[in-house]
Amino acid sequence: MAKKLAGTMKLQIPAGQANPSPPVGPALGQRGINIMEFCKAFNAKTADMEQGAPCPTLITYYQDKSFAMEIKTPPASYYLKKAAGLKPVGKRNRPRGAEAPGRETIATVTVAQVREIAEAKMKDLSANDVDAAMKIILGSAKSMGIEVKG
Repeated sequence: MAKKLAGTMKLQIPAGQANPSPPVGPALGQRGINIMEFCKAFNAKTADMEQGAPCPTLITYYQDKSFAMEIKTPPASYYLKKAAGLKPVGKRNRPRGAEAPGRETIATVTVAQVREIAEAKMKDLSANDVDAAMKIILGSAKSMGIEVKG
């Protein structure tokens, strides 16, 4: 017999750094998911990824308190900031994009770097080939104030 679906939720958790503290613990606990079991499974699945990379995670939980998770690749903005070599700033100590994208350029990346990012993100993008995926990444770069040099 199939498991009875209770619901789904999305969290963005740093790779290899899931722990029971907020925001992960309370979000899972109020839905009846075993927090430590989730943290161990998530950290095991993301062990081969770069530590601290933000991973959008889709969690499907069932009425018998079991769960399934789908871990996506980090956002394109994370890869673009990394490729551009932007330094962390602000309250949360993260790199930021331009204050006025389109009028201000904060960094540059090469077409080869954009292709590399598109290939890494290919499974999560709604693109048929790498060239279409590159256009999506180029749009993200433009909206962040990052210029692409050819």
